[in-house]
Parts: sequence; C-alpha cells; structure tokens
Amino acid sequence: MSVPKSPHLQHPQTRAGRLAAIRAAIDSTAITSQQQLSRLLAEQGFEVTQATLSRDLDELEAFKARNAQGIMSYLLPDSFDAPASMSLSAPAAAQMSKVLSGLVASVATALNQVVIHTPSGAAQYVASVIDAEPPESVLGTIAGDDTVLIILSSESTAQSYAAQLLEIAAGK
Repeated sequence: MSVPKSPHLQHPQTRAGRLAAIRAAIDSTAITSQQQLSRLLAEQGFEVTQATLSRDLDELEAFKARNAQGIMSYLLPDSFDAPASMSLSAPAAAQMSKVLSGLVASVATALNQVVIHTPSGAAQYVASVIDAEPPESVLGTIAGDDTVLIILSSESTAQSYAAQLLEIAAGK
C-alpha cells in the first residue's frame, strides 16, 4: 500500500521534506506501524532508521488511536479535527467573512488558480486570513499589493473555492 503520489506535490530530500512526507502519509493512509511508514518513505527516496522515525513522529506529536474506519493507526493532532472538505471551522469562517466582505473587490479563476483583487495594500492581509486555515486543495498563496493568487490542486477545486470565497465576501 503506497501513499498516493500527487503530481503537484513533491518533497525534497531534506529533514523538512521528510517531515512533510510523514505528515502527508499519515493524513492520506492508515499507518499502523513504523515499519509500514518506513517502507512508504523509502518509496519516496527517504531512507530512515527506526530511531529517526521515532524522533520525527514525536516531533510531529503523532499518536495512535482508532481512525474513522476503526483501525488503530497514527494520527496527528491537527489532522484529527481537520475539516476533510472545503468547509471552514466556525471561527475561521467568521474571520474570513469579516475580512473578505470589506476587502474583496473581485474574484476570478484561471485554470487551477483563484485571483482576488483588493484595495491597494490589503492583499497581504487577505492572504494571511486565507492562509490561517486553508483547505487541503490549496497548494499556496502569493500576495502582492492589491492581488492575491491562490494556487489549488485542480481546476474544479479552484472554481469551487472561488464560489465559496464569493459567498463569504457577500456575507452569505
């Protein structure tokens, strides 16, 4: 069983890349043992010792518990309660509504990208609110003076996210 390899996301062969790969593996696969995780990492080019893997799991605050399917597997504190879809938590939605309703001038999509136009000087603030709790499909954001570029994993998720942002900005 291997971790689905996204053509959009690759991890560099560094410590930070290894930690990101571990997080991605735990978030996408029921990891039941360190041996299984070690094999998945090896498939991605990360050769790790059991001691290193234990330290990495400790640093990520990974713990074993029953997942949604009832299998004892590793989970991460932030992924345990994370929304699985494009939906936002109530506090994040309230903050986004407050900010976006006053600062979004327009929202457009282009392929897998969403472009938000704001008044001059507001783009970085809008991007920081979006970055506070991005959906899994958001690969990253870039902010200029009056424009925010959000890169998503696919064209359909970009269109859905743009529609959601427009609804939030309209106060719906």
